[in-house]
Parts: sequence; C-alpha cells; structure tokens
Amino acid sequence: MDGQPARTPGGDTAPAPERIEHRTIDVVPADERHGRTRDLFTIWFSANLGPLTVVTGALAPTAFGLSFFWSLAALLVGHLGGGFLMALHSAQGPQLGVPQMIQSRGQFGSVGALAVVLVVIVMYQGFFASNLVVGAQSLGQVTSVGESTGVLLCAAVSLVVAVVGYRLMHRIGAWTTWAFGAIQIIGAAYLFTGGLPSDFLTTGGFSLAGFLGMVSVGALWQIAYAPYVSDYSRYMPAHRAGIRSTLWCTYAGCVLGSVIPMVVGAAIGIAGDGDPIAALNHLLGSTLGQLTLWSFALVTMLTNSMNLYGAVLCAVTAVQTFAHRWLPRATGRAVLGLALTALSVALALALADSFMTNYLNLIYVLQYVLIPWTAINLVDFYLIRHGSYDVASFFARDGGIYGRWNGTALTVYAIGILAEIPFMAQSLYAGPLAHALGDTDLGWIAGLVVTVPLYWLLAARGTSRRTPAPAPTTGVPAA
Repeated sequence: MDGQPARTPGGDTAPAPERIEHRTIDVVPADERHGRTRDLFTIWFSANLGPLTVVTGALAPTAFGLSFFWSLAALLVGHLGGGFLMALHSAQGPQLGVPQMIQSRGQFGSVGALAVVLVVIVMYQGFFASNLVVGAQSLGQVTSVGESTGVLLCAAVSLVVAVVGYRLMHRIGAWTTWAFGAIQIIGAAYLFTGGLPSDFLTTGGFSLAGFLGMVSVGALWQIAYAPYVSDYSRYMPAHRAGIRSTLWCTYAGCVLGSVIPMVVGAAIGIAGDGDPIAALNHLLGSTLGQLTLWSFALVTMLTNSMNLYGAVLCAVTAVQTFAHRWLPRATGRAVLGLALTALSVALALALADSFMTNYLNLIYVLQYVLIPWTAINLVDFYLIRHGSYDVASFFARDGGIYGRWNGTALTVYAIGILAEIPFMAQSLYAGPLAHALGDTDLGWIAGLVVTVPLYWLLAARGTSRRTPAPAPTTGVPAA
C-alpha cells in the first residue's frame, strides 16, 4: 500500500489507493476494505455492453427462429431468473473476503474444488477468445486494423488492466457505464424509432424448443458470471455491503446491462444479414454506428480484463492447492496473465472463421457443468451454513475442517450432471426425454431440480449445526 490511510467523509478510515493490486487469492483484511455497493451496478452494467452481448442476442432469431417479441420474452425470462442466482454469489464476497473459487473449498474440499476450478478456467479462456474475436471485428469496422492485429491489441490492453487490478477495473466500469451506456441507449432508441425494416416484427415465429433454448442462453449468460462475481465484491466492507444491497446492485447492473444490448441483437438478427456487428453499424448510420463500434471495442477490453483476472485467480487457486504456501503477488499475476493471454489469442485466431458455431457450443457445454455447481454453492452458503465458514481452513494443507475431498458434494455434483443427460438436445447428442418432448433442451432445469434438494438433504445431515464464525486472516495461514 502507498501512503497512510485516509479519512472518508463519514469518518471511517479508508485504505490509501495502491497503484497495482498486490493480492491474489488471500483474504482481504478489514483495513483494506473499500468501495460502495453501487460500484457493483456500474462494473456489471458496463461489462455487458460489448459486442458479444449483441451477438448472443442475435441467436434468438438466427439460431432459434424466434420472432422479435418471443425473443424479448425469452431474454427476459432467462436473464431475470439467471441473474438472481448470479447476484446471490456476489453477496458472498464482502462476507468472506476471498475469491469465489476459494470459497468453493468449503463445499467441495481443497482438492475436490479443483473439479470446478479447472472447468471455470476453460470457461474464462473460451469467453476471452470469443471477446477477442468480436472486439477485433468491431475495431476493424472503424479502423484499418486487420483482424489479427486487432486481436493482439485487445489482448494487450486487457492484460495491462488485469495486472493493475481491482480498483482500475471498477473505475473503468464507472466511466464506461455513463459514457458507453448512453451511446448504446441512444443507438437502441434510434433503431426502434425508424432504423429497422418495417417487416421485422412479423419475421420469425415460435417453437417451444427455440424459446426454451434462448431462455437457457440468457440464464447461462448470467450464471457464467457466478464463478467470479464475488471476486469484484470481496474488497467491500462487510458492515457496509450487506447481502441485500450487494445482491440487488449486482442484479440490476448485470440484468439491465445484458438485456439492453441483447434486445438490440435480436432486432439486428432479424433485420441484418450475416454479421450482426456489421449490420448494426450499417443500420445506425455513419456517426452513431462508428461511436457504437468504438464503444464495443473499448468495452470488450474491460470485459476481457475481468475474464483474465478471474482466470489468473483460478490458476493460482489450482496451484496453491498443492503448494499451500505459494502466494504470488502482482508480478506473479502478470506472468500468469501473459501465459493465459497467449493461449486465448491462439484460440481466437484459430476459431475466428467458425466463431458463431464454436461460441454456441461453448455456451451449451457450460450450461451443463455450471448449473449443479451453482446449486451446491448457494444451498450450502444460504441454507446450510448461513454464510458462516472457517476461512483459515480454505488455505490449510489438509483442507482444515472441510478436508481435501467432500464426497457428498462431488457425488451430488456428478449426479446433477448425469440428471441433465436425458434432457439434453444438442447437435451432437439428444437425450431420449428431450427427443420425446420435441427436442426441447431442459437439461439445465433438470440439473437444478435434482441438485438442490439432493444436496440440501445429504449435506444438512453431515454438517455440524455448530458452524464456525468467519475468521478473516491476512495471507495464507501456516499449516
């Protein structure tokens, strides 16, 4: 930390700002806590203003054949439901002061949590690469920069922001919410007051499979943030950032920030032809279109810095599982970030030509593996332990009171995934029950319906009613 603590207007001692964040996965002590819950609204609103959100909204008519109104209905149902689950995870951050994947050790055990951590790293890399592709495409529309150069430029800026860390990402989120949010709202107003073809409301139709498919995409969009949403609330003071305030600020920011560009994407998917970003630029006209594409390119760099930041924390978590005294600081984060950036750049350049197909496949895979995890985590935190964990045990060599493996959680997690298989309806595989329902994909619903009561029943029996009080510490406790 640089300098001495400063006094806030309310008289509390606030930590002096640091140039580069020095923490990774260790506990944030009380004297380093700062921020307001409204900061969560801006960072999650702005994080969703990128071109990938518009491209995802365009899936409603292009991939699922929905009309605009049915697209809107599916988006609202998916985001409103999935956003609540996501925001419940955000509320965990101020209470425990550790990253989300570290907190998962309280359910799965220190080694058992790796099953989820490794999946999440793959998720981050997929989203990072996807954002690099659409960010470079947006940049290419407003400059003469080629796609490969655009990918490298977006990756470099994201890496710098991620290395500087938490404070900078929150500040950028606040700036971009007002500046780029205004641009996109003006663009949406322009489109819906005369910028769209006259027949776009009558194009497309309805199918139950398509509707539920888009509901799933919207819900998963929100739930995909769950493994790292509390990473951006963990520095907030627990006495100020109550569960309700943290939940609703995160919920409002993420849902609004997602729905607005996805609704635009659905309209563009109907009115445009081929590339949604190029179609949006054409429909908005030269000035507003150029401003929107510039905002897309810049917002993508912020969003990708968050993907990279979370991936680094997960990578540190994975290694620290076996090297429990290892705790890298800013330099270590930079080295890991550079390695993960290079991997995502390679993926982006390799998948650019078949981006939409690969991106949709990524969403479906995540749908099946994230739902049982989020169910277990939330049931454990809110219904079984009521937010009370022994934080020191998260870092112990033997897993402390949670052990290295939690057989109950891992078994229920596997059962939750298996329960989804008969209800899957994908191009590579269609389950028998999904086929009987007209190839309607209900896998994620089956995962929730099975995992929530099963884990609640089994874990409540095996968990002591004397749950420990949270024990914040500085750094990783010695064995």
